[in-house]
Amino acid sequence: MTDSKSNLVLAGFMASGKTTVGRSAAKRMGRRFIDMDTVLVERLGAPIADVFARRGEAYFRQAERQLCEELSQPSGAVIAAGGGAIVDVDNRLSLSRGGLLVCLTCSPEETLKRIADPSTRPMLTGGDPAVRIAELMSERSAVYEAIARQIDTTHMPVQRVAEAAIAAYEGDSRPQIIPVQHNEGSSGGTNGGSYDIVFGHGSLSAIGEIAAARGLTGKVAVITNTTVGPLWAATVVGSLKAARFEPHVFEIADGEAHKTLQTVAHLYDGLAEAGFERGEAVLALGGGVVGDVAGFVAATYLRGVPLLQAPTTVLSMVDSSVGGKVGVDHPCGKNLVGAFKQPVVVVADLATLLSLPAAERRSGLAEVIKHGLIAAPDILDHVETALTPDLAGLLPPAIRVKVEIVQLDPYERGRRAELNLGHTFGHALENLSGYRMRHGEAVSIGMVAACRVAERLGVCAPGLAGRMEGILRKVGLPVRYQDYTPEAIWAAMGSDKKRKAGRLRFVLPVRPGEMLVTDDVPRALVLEVMKELGEK
Repeated sequence: MTDSKSNLVLAGFMASGKTTVGRSAAKRMGRRFIDMDTVLVERLGAPIADVFARRGEAYFRQAERQLCEELSQPSGAVIAAGGGAIVDVDNRLSLSRGGLLVCLTCSPEETLKRIADPSTRPMLTGGDPAVRIAELMSERSAVYEAIARQIDTTHMPVQRVAEAAIAAYEGDSRPQIIPVQHNEGSSGGTNGGSYDIVFGHGSLSAIGEIAAARGLTGKVAVITNTTVGPLWAATVVGSLKAARFEPHVFEIADGEAHKTLQTVAHLYDGLAEAGFERGEAVLALGGGVVGDVAGFVAATYLRGVPLLQAPTTVLSMVDSSVGGKVGVDHPCGKNLVGAFKQPVVVVADLATLLSLPAAERRSGLAEVIKHGLIAAPDILDHVETALTPDLAGLLPPAIRVKVEIVQLDPYERGRRAELNLGHTFGHALENLSGYRMRHGEAVSIGMVAACRVAERLGVCAPGLAGRMEGILRKVGLPVRYQDYTPEAIWAAMGSDKKRKAGRLRFVLPVRPGEMLVTDDVPRALVLEVMKELGEK
């Protein structure tokens, strides 16, 4: 959530248009324009290329970090960040605190055309500029992709890019509210009713106000992990205190291996010692593991206390924080111990994705793509054609796919089973790996397997599996596995909680937007497909 004083920060690779677009946007908005490289040249008293040559890159980067920290304060400016400034995660977070980051992208070929004199670019010295551009883009791709807002400038005039950047900024001046309605007449142990998903940039800084507006008071147990806590707990605690809450932070170890009843018991101890009472809330700050564990605690402590979800990963924003399923793993299978627990509100802050490791972001994209295949084919088209996926644009429709399905089937008695596309295979792979394989990575392979099975059975037309492999490969997701036999995978599927009457259920795509749920898939066919996907 931005305001009139927040900055619009344009980031991206060299020659992507940051300065030209920034000047145009600032003029249109009636705002001050700041070019970070120009400021640094003035401060250091020499062109950047000379600073690199005489004092080294480390000296320049230190000055750059100091400037990023200064620009962390909102001032209503339009800022063009240096091409390498956002490589440092602290710089990204500093600039994000001051406003909205938008990443401008450009193809390597067009980038080379735009650079009139490569000798003026310190990072291009020492070889063929075209080769160096390709190398740098590859090295930095994960950094640039961390920015949720992406605009491809390759074939777009400056004025149109400026308009798109301003539209992104103005769109984030207010959060998107996605309402979720539940059938209160259904049984199953949820709190029923409805809640909102508050989606936008900077929404964590308002989470105290959001919680108070929903009638909560008193203590709040902020359950996070040792990775997310140091980055975002202070923002949440500050907002809660400003809204007159009494926050208590509980950190758990990071990773699926700690999604256990032992972790839950430890949290029960902490809540009891802090004197938490019924009506005082649990707030899950983190990814899917934190959301599942904290949600299970909220569902069971004192027979149920209010739950707030603050997802900080792509996966948890689009999937695990929505729909009310919470729980922990058991040695016999994933999520075998759980409950249905609807949150009071979900607060999804795009800024938290700036610190998300690339592998975790890719893992989350698997669920975004899955939702596209289930019910939003435009998502597939975008990922297939975009230079870099625009997460800020993809997440809302992906979230709505899950919202619409869980509203129709909150307890997984019918259509909600479609959301398990790729999961029958994927959960088996996760289990066999001891959960070292990320959920999205396993689901990616599982989607390819489901498409191949569907093709062999004549459920879908030939070619869908190949298309999905191409889309998943493009975003860096695996479509093959190693180390396990098809027979071991089949055996691991036997512990899947999605069995019905002892038979495995498979979700098979008929076409993008239409799924078939069936338990009539021959074991021999599953083994055949998994053998193919296990071949090197």
